[in-house]
Amino acid sequence: MTNYAHDDVLVSTQWLAERQKDASVRIVEISVDTKLFAAGHIPGAAELNWTTQLQDQVQRDIVSKQGFEALLSAIGVRPSDTVVLYGDHSNWFAAYAFWLFKIYGHADVRLLNGGRAKWLSEPDRPLTTDVAKHAPSSYVAQEPNIALRSKLPEVLAHSASRAVNLVDVRSADEFTGKVIAPAGLSETAQRAGHIPGAISVPWSKTVNEDGTFKNIVELKTLYADAGLRTDRPTVSYCRIGERSSHSWFVLKYLLGHNDVRNYDGSWTEYGSVIGVPIER
Repeated sequence: MTNYAHDDVLVSTQWLAERQKDASVRIVEISVDTKLFAAGHIPGAAELNWTTQLQDQVQRDIVSKQGFEALLSAIGVRPSDTVVLYGDHSNWFAAYAFWLFKIYGHADVRLLNGGRAKWLSEPDRPLTTDVAKHAPSSYVAQEPNIALRSKLPEVLAHSASRAVNLVDVRSADEFTGKVIAPAGLSETAQRAGHIPGAISVPWSKTVNEDGTFKNIVELKTLYADAGLRTDRPTVSYCRIGERSSHSWFVLKYLLGHNDVRNYDGSWTEYGSVIGVPIER
């Protein structure tokens, strides 16, 4: 597409339109508002809800391996399928699902470049309210790849050592502590600010106005100007782990950095822990 490190993880609206009837290509909309999917979605798409299905409903954690297998089995996805994910909010939640699919070892998973908004912006792209019926499968996931995820003890160690890039992908106002959460969202942390040693690279700077990703030269320049060291591992974080998944995708798959992890506990966890250091 634009000479990314892994061009095959992104598909265009045209690519997807040409494969609508390919049984080996499965389309999944990742929703946070189920009303959008019900009002109209890409023909053939199944729906997975980020809040109620991709999250453990008792612990603040990702869905378990068994739960992930059950979800994919119910919508008829097979391990050999090419899965194309898309959603609203510039693919934040679709990128989180991509990260989850990779944690559980799905070989061929991709993002629709520009997501739902890009599809809707093109007059010849159809929507449907019909829910496609697929025969259930018996999906078997791999053991979780913990190398894609960071947890609080690791993040604290990285902050202290300054040997790992910590990338805060929230807005500048969140980073400086002017606000705890984006406008219109409830504040889920107790304190404002950022993790000591983190650099600020808002996720929004990685995309064009239509929600598609910027080209590789622009992306490399963006992170270099922010001070990211390419010779170090990187951990991305945001507020609840979805925007940081988007930047994780950029760093690992578009720029090709080898050791990139998503801290999905993010500021909701870090900003509420007693005694941890915070900068503003």
